[in-house]
Amino acid sequence: MKLFSKTDGRQGHALPSALLSAVVLAAFFALLLHPARYLACVSDGISLWAVSVLPAALPFLFLTGLLAQTPLFSRIARMLAPCFSRLFGVSGAGGCAALLSLMSGYPAGAKTLQGLCRSGAIAKEERLACACLASTSGPAFLVGVAGTAMAGSPALGWLLFASHVLGIFGISLLLRGRKKVTFPSAGAHTADGRRADIPETLASSVLSVLTVGGAVALFYALGCMLCDALAPLALPKSVSALLAGLVEMTAGCARLLADPTPAKLALSAFLVTFGGACVFVQQWSFLRDAEIAFGKFILIKAAQGALAAAVCYLLALAAGV
Repeated sequence: MKLFSKTDGRQGHALPSALLSAVVLAAFFALLLHPARYLACVSDGISLWAVSVLPAALPFLFLTGLLAQTPLFSRIARMLAPCFSRLFGVSGAGGCAALLSLMSGYPAGAKTLQGLCRSGAIAKEERLACACLASTSGPAFLVGVAGTAMAGSPALGWLLFASHVLGIFGISLLLRGRKKVTFPSAGAHTADGRRADIPETLASSVLSVLTVGGAVALFYALGCMLCDALAPLALPKSVSALLAGLVEMTAGCARLLADPTPAKLALSAFLVTFGGACVFVQQWSFLRDAEIAFGKFILIKAAQGALAAAVCYLLALAAGV
């Protein structure tokens, strides 16, 4: 299956205008009719960001931003190049971004890719593959928040993390592009020898984490609106949690993991791996100029999420959850 595309990613970024208009109008009138309810939801979203996202995201964004400006990044990229090129069809720089994302989370991965794309260290033909690989949650969230805080078990957090990694790397391995890609030099982005700019990196990291916080707060409120709109249908709690998670992933996982079962763990693995609307907005705030086909990106993320869910379900059954 061909993974890479020369299509300008900006053509697929916007939702169909009619659907977008309907969502905006519905949210607008919901705020007008029930301001106390949904302003409280925004406040809850801000609290969720401050407790679950900010402590890990800000230092990791700052540190990964500095690392990408140092010669060490180029050395690591050269070491990773043979493995990632053979397995996933991406350069060593792309492999570095994927590992940083795996350790640090979605914002760090997307922001690292943004800098690499701007500096020309990532070839256009490999950017979609790199974006799908560097779109991961880190152990700080999956083990510390999802496992320990939400499910009450660090072991379940590691189970989710293993399923998440296997889902992302498994699909990326299957969809490896067959087309010959000419990778830029691993040291291209640091060839000028400039020192890391600490004040600029700090300012950029703070602005980035505020963007993430705004997305979490707004989409958390939109998820509450969706659940309220679906309440008359009396949907099963797992279905309602899944729909809320497709809008804002963390809220959906919190509902599912309050009473973990193999099926609920599998749904949580899908949400974390797929990402949902909030995570997509966070990532695209960094990647919108990278000329990536957004539609293909979503389809690949859905496939990664499905594989992660299947693996998680089997592991949970084997573990006797």
